[in-house]
Amino acid sequence: MTKVLVNQSLPMIQSEIEQVLEHYSEHPYQQAFANPDLRQELIAYVLTHVQSVYVAVDPSALSSVATELESVPSDRSIIRAFIHQGIHKILQQQHELSHQVPDHCDAYLAASHWFG
Repeated sequence: MTKVLVNQSLPMIQSEIEQVLEHYSEHPYQQAFANPDLRQELIAYVLTHVQSVYVAVDPSALSSVATELESVPSDRSIIRAFIHQGIHKILQQQHELSHQVPDHCDAYLAASHWFG
């Protein structure tokens, strides 16, 4: 039977992100990462920088697999450092993107005004 790979590091990383964000201010940090897209981006950032632990399980046993966070061999201080880096990098990218988009559209630039 074919087995399914399960990333055991993911739940621990998600838990660490929650704990780290609790120590940041509501605005802009907690507010920004309440957005599911930015939260996923942060998770992906951390996952690409730390060593993940995978297990192979039967699909029929997938729902009964107990993920034990303590069994994942990792250095939480390293994970937390990457979480902090990711938070600042993602927010910096968001800030740069917001400055590239004009806040308003000048009416004289609209195509309907070009020909009178």
